[in-house]
Amino acid sequence: MTQDIKIFEDTGQIAEEFAATLQKLAQKNNNKPVHVALSGGSTPKAIFKYLSENYGTKLNFPNLHFWWGDDRCVPPTHDDSNFKWANKLWLSPTGFTDVQIHRIKGENNPEAEAKRYAEEIKKFVQTENGWPVFDLILLGLGEDGHTASIFPNQMELLKSDNYCEIATHPQSGQKRVSFTGHLINNAQKVIFLATGTSKSKKVKQVIDERDLSLPATHIKPAKGKLVWWTDNDAAEFIGEL
Repeated sequence: MTQDIKIFEDTGQIAEEFAATLQKLAQKNNNKPVHVALSGGSTPKAIFKYLSENYGTKLNFPNLHFWWGDDRCVPPTHDDSNFKWANKLWLSPTGFTDVQIHRIKGENNPEAEAKRYAEEIKKFVQTENGWPVFDLILLGLGEDGHTASIFPNQMELLKSDNYCEIATHPQSGQKRVSFTGHLINNAQKVIFLATGTSKSKKVKQVIDERDLSLPATHIKPAKGKLVWWTDNDAAEFIGEL
């Protein structure tokens, strides 16, 4: 695994980097499908809005396929749905088709949906060593160190033999469907998005201290690349002695 840290001035710069990354992936693979897993949260929302407003249909390459590393078990119209915001702010307005969008159906029974989504991944995404190989997985970093929906009290999801599992938010009890650690670590490229002062101490704990009590620390793509995209606030303590 190689690791790279990029620090940006604002979310607009991160969105520009993401646009360039998508364009490069789509053009490099030409007619081959490119599988990208999106994440939820305030930073992705800002990125999606920026892409829609500044790029329009320019990124609508037909070989791009979008997935979600996790989503809440709610209908697609619910404000808690990660799919809702990506679709509303970016995918739908800029003309991506249903064929390119692979959402977690949060309105379904959680256990059944975890299995169904795993089967859809198996159907469309090329595998290596028995695990799907996503071209790119975007991840957030929770203030408790969780990523996707792998929480500190559910570390077993990092080592699950399944592609997807049911996670339960430790405070709200809300059910979620999430990628597992093995699936994430089989990706070609994993990008952590972390912005704002509230993330700064956890960013340091993961990058500098390698705190193994935090799920995010265990994200280490076996044959791929790990990249951090942060702003100045989130990167405040990186490299401090």
